[in-house]
Amino acid sequence: MAKRSTTVSRFKGRGLIQLTGRANYVDFGGAVGRRAEILADPTLVAHEPALCVGAAGWFWDKRRLNAHADRDDLLKVTKVINGGTNGLADRRRLLGRAKGLFGIA
Repeated sequence: MAKRSTTVSRFKGRGLIQLTGRANYVDFGGAVGRRAEILADPTLVAHEPALCVGAAGWFWDKRRLNAHADRDDLLKVTKVINGGTNGLADRRRLLGRAKGLFGIA
């Protein structure tokens, strides 16, 4: 069990969308041509701005979130990213604030 805890904490959520899990780190690392480097030091996703933002964009594209976002379906976007609705109320509040700043109804 100790090995699992180490693996889980090693590949914990990092980046703007919180890339989580070894499989996502493997896939993202391969997509950006830095698999070995990222697997050796997963903290790069948190510390290198290009990787931090890139991981979010990669995940967004991989999970095809644009269609849900275009329909303003915050519930579906949240479920795809989190697997559930954890934090939905806060996301709804922040989305409303962002829309207000951009003058979007």
